[in-house]
Amino acid sequence: MLWTIFVILLVLWLLGFLGHVGGGLIHLLLVIAVVVLIINLIQGRRSL
Repeated sequence: MLWTIFVILLVLWLLGFLGHVGGGLIHLLLVIAVVVLIINLIQGRRSL
């Protein structure tokens, strides 16, 4: 689930970055995508 969110945010960021849409706010999508990726990696390493 988190991987899907990560990919969607990354694609939206790329589209916004290449299309010069959103100014500095488009980089917020990249930051959120990286945070989701880090959370996913941390949760994946937990042993139950």
